[in-house]
Amino acid sequence: MMKRIMIAVVFFVALVSSAFASSGRSDDIERIQDATQVFREIMATPDKAIPQELLESAKCIAIIPGEKKAAFVVGGNYGKGIATCRTAEGWSSPLFVALGGGSVGFQIGASSTDVVMIFRNEKGLRSLLSDKFKIGADATAAAGPVGRHAAAATDAKMNAEILTYSRSKGLFAGVSLDGAVVQADHSGNHAMYGGNVNRREILNGSVKVPEAAEPLLKEIGQYTRAEQASNQ
Repeated sequence: MMKRIMIAVVFFVALVSSAFASSGRSDDIERIQDATQVFREIMATPDKAIPQELLESAKCIAIIPGEKKAAFVVGGNYGKGIATCRTAEGWSSPLFVALGGGSVGFQIGASSTDVVMIFRNEKGLRSLLSDKFKIGADATAAAGPVGRHAAAATDAKMNAEILTYSRSKGLFAGVSLDGAVVQADHSGNHAMYGGNVNRREILNGSVKVPEAAEPLLKEIGQYTRAEQASNQ
């Protein structure tokens, strides 16, 4: 039994180390493409997607495609993704972020889960501008509602600064991410934008949108009316 635990721990540490290894530009582009696909697939079924009225009022959106989960006595989750924020001109260039968290329990198994976070106000935006923050401690969060008109019936959740969702094995639903830590992926941002660009410049629209991110921002704009608003 002890040998199995040690093997599992070594495997878990190796996976985590791989997940948080330095990113290159090709990794960034692949991450953007994966995030685009995740968002497109989630919104393709409106009755089981993020309510559009929530997207229309969102300050920022973060997408973590294929967040990895593993557990064997000590469990955890980790993944890399992107965040984009609303600006006067539409949606910002993607900020590269990492999501990590842990739990203790007698579980055995592993899975891959897509995560989406809707930042609803200025405090949520300020969280993204920090080097790292803990969901539920530094920013209030709640499992987000799902469906065309679900937002109207969820007043209890409307005080949350972040609404959180996950998709695993095709099932998309609101999920609690309390305790998870979101932090800037410095290597990813450096690879895409160079070393002289900071997080605020990326998220306030000062940094030109990379060509690889244009399909993602167009996809988001279809559901948030950001494109229409910027043209008025």
